[in-house]
This record gives sequence, C-alpha cells and structure tokens, in this order.
Amino acid sequence: MSYHRIMIIGSGGAGKSTLSRQIHEITGLPIFHLDKYYWKPNWIESDKHEWEKTVQALTNQDVWIMDGNYGGTMDIRLEKADTIIFLNLSRWICLRRVIKRTILSYGKSRPDMTPGCPERFSWEFLQYIWNYPATRSPHILKKLEDLPDSKNVIILQSPGEVKNFLKSLPQKSG
Repeated sequence: MSYHRIMIIGSGGAGKSTLSRQIHEITGLPIFHLDKYYWKPNWIESDKHEWEKTVQALTNQDVWIMDGNYGGTMDIRLEKADTIIFLNLSRWICLRRVIKRTILSYGKSRPDMTPGCPERFSWEFLQYIWNYPATRSPHILKKLEDLPDSKNVIILQSPGEVKNFLKSLPQKSG
C-alpha cells in the first residue's frame, strides 16, 4: 500500500499529532497539524470562510499527513485523502493523555499548536473527550463506512494497534 495523503482523526488525547510525527519520521511525508492552522494567537478561531480556503489549499498538495478533527472541513479532507486513520481509543486513555499533557505543558505552546496558544485546562474539553465515543465516534464510523472502496480506511483501537500499524509502513527512500 502506498500512502500519499494521510488524514488522521480521533478524540483529543488519542494521539493524532504523535502518530503524524511518527508517520512523518518513517515516510518523510510533510505534516500539517490542523490546530496550528486553525487557531490564531490567544486561542482566536479562524473565520469559517478563511478556514475552508486554508484546508482546501493544504489538501490540494500532492502529499501530506494531516491531523485534526474539524468536522466543518472533514468532507474536504475525506475527498482528497487516500488513507484515513481513525484513532478510536478508549475515553480513559484519551483523558489520561490530555491530563498528563496539560500538566507537563501548562502555559506553554506545544510544537503542534500555533505559537501564542499555551496549553490550558478546560472542563469543557474533558467533557468533549468523555462524550466523544457517544457523540462523535458513531457519526465518524458511519462516514468512513460510506466512503468508496478506493479509500484506505484504518481504524486503530489501542496503542498496540497503533504500534503494529507503524511497523507496517514502508520506509522513506533515499
């Protein structure tokens, strides 16, 4: 299987940014962390029209790894991606990872975020993660099920499955 346009989705804390960095290290494909493009400094959201144009421009490139959810532009990315990876991990794993990330990075901007958007604590975000299996996963699974067979859909449900997937990737040439 060859990978040219890889889309990674999943709950907060599922490991989207980490997986994209790991895939990049193995394949050499460029990474686009959508959080870095969506948020402006001080956690200001992008204008909807501007955001759609940004995603369209990113997806028009020949090769990429793109991580992030952003349901409003999911169809644009699904159309252009040849591979869609859904990290469908348990809410407990995701919550643990987000709490750890918040503690370790609190007040600092992560490399996969826009500078000026420091890590912060949010009950709303924790609730979003807790509710993700009920509110988001079924919709995403249905969307993935309805994709044409030409799309390579990969659903990973545990850290072990993620490790096995990474071992299966073709190494970058040169």
